[in-house]
Amino acid sequence: MENGMTMAGVTLLPFDGATPDVSRAGFVAPGSRLIGDVVLGEGASVWYNCVLRGDVAPISVGARTNIQDGTVVHVTTKQYDTVIGADCLIGHLAIVHGCHLHDRAFVGLGAIVMDGCVIESDAMLAAGALLTPGKRILSGQMWAGRPAKYVRDLTEEDLAAHRKGVAGYVELARRHAAALAG
Repeated sequence: MENGMTMAGVTLLPFDGATPDVSRAGFVAPGSRLIGDVVLGEGASVWYNCVLRGDVAPISVGARTNIQDGTVVHVTTKQYDTVIGADCLIGHLAIVHGCHLHDRAFVGLGAIVMDGCVIESDAMLAAGALLTPGKRILSGQMWAGRPAKYVRDLTEEDLAAHRKGVAGYVELARRHAAALAG
């Protein structure tokens, strides 16, 4: 794939010898652009008009994670690669940059996660929030604001809603893939 490849409106571009691996993904929407060292886990979904650019360090996306419409995922250096765990929800128009999201992390609509940040399992960055470099959201916490700060602990109902959201996106991805297959 010397000059890249477009399949069903998805652009997969090799960079510096690395080609995106979407072989186990559940759904990659038309209009998405994946560049370089990007690996999608089993059943992961990348929605319409997302950009995942693994040109200076790897991007890894875990199983059943969904990256919603218009999101940008990038890296800074090998020091700040981007690792996104399994069963994560990443809302529309988010920016995820050089950070680690543990399994079941939640990034709200339009939120920004900057270099060196960590969002632990079952933790949430609220819609529109800005998590400044090097910050860590502990498991079970919700942070909000610009810059983001701790707001409260998540309830069992919050966590159940996140799990339901992941399952809903897995099913919706299946339906979109089937509709596009004709």
